Amino acid sequence: MIGHEREDISTGHAPWKSPIAFSVGLHALIIGVALAGWSWTSPEQEPPPRSISARLITQQQPIPSEIVEPVEQVDREQEHKLEEQKRRDEQKRQEEARRQAEAEKKRQEEAARKEAERKKQEAERRKREEEAARAKEAARLKAEAEAKERERRKAEEEKRKEEARRKAEEEKRRQEEQRRREEEARRKEAERKREEAERRLKEQQLEALAEQARKAEEAEARRQAEAAAARAKEAQMLTEAEKYRALIYERVRREWYKPSSATEGLKTTLSITLLPTGELANVRMVGSSGNAAFDNTALSAARAVGRYPVPDDRQTFEQYFRQFTLEFTPGGLQ
Repeated sequence: MIGHEREDISTGHAPWKSPIAFSVGLHALIIGVALAGWSWTSPEQEPPPRSISARLITQQQPIPSEIVEPVEQVDREQEHKLEEQKRRDEQKRQEEARRQAEAEKKRQEEAARKEAERKKQEAERRKREEEAARAKEAARLKAEAEAKERERRKAEEEKRKEEARRKAEEEKRRQEEQRRREEEARRKEAERKREEAERRLKEQQLEALAEQARKAEEAEARRQAEAAAARAKEAQMLTEAEKYRALIYERVRREWYKPSSATEGLKTTLSITLLPTGELANVRMVGSSGNAAFDNTALSAARAVGRYPVPDDRQTFEQYFRQFTLEFTPGGLQ
């Protein structure tokens, strides 16, 4: 039986149309079902038989069932695999042929497209050449016509220029006479204007001197008034500053606790910087007494003042209280 199956394969008949191949496939299906049933059973069941007998019935004649030995089964499976491999190889070959046919089709379509494009460009080139030739001929005819027109205009221009020169000479003589008369009139008018200007200049100078004197008097009056106002403002600011300086000294004195080690001759100078609200912006020591305890009490007193009394007038504040100094001595503040 195996020899017969190999003969069928070698003769080129389709293996799935052979009764023997059908029998082999049926046997393989039965073996697969049996193996699957065995894998699903419990370990206590007996293993499946090592061989399977089957009967293949065809329409032509009955074929007796045969006992398929395990070796024959393996050979059939190998042949089936070989047939399957041949089928897949054939499919791959057909797929490759299809891809090559599509590539060839695309190449031909691209070649046709390029040829059509080339023909189109050639037609456009010939069209451009024809249009250029027609344009060249039209330009030649136009140039000839323009040359004739220029000759005609040139003759007319020469005639017109001759007439213009004649008229220009007459006009020149007339204008020279007119210019001579106008120059004489302008000279006389200029002389009159010069004399008038001199008269007006003298009058303006006199008026300017008078205006200058008046403005000088007004400026002096304003200066004196401003100086008086400034002196009054300065006096008022000084009085206001003295008042608030006394308030500041009093506020700092209340916060200053002189150390017991303070002796005559000590002096600490502090630079105070305030905000317009009276808040302390900065305090720094610009002169030390040489006694650390004395210096520290002066700094503490300056910082202890919550809000310094300052005037509401911004100018007075900026001039006297934006930044000022305090001198601490055992005898008091200065």
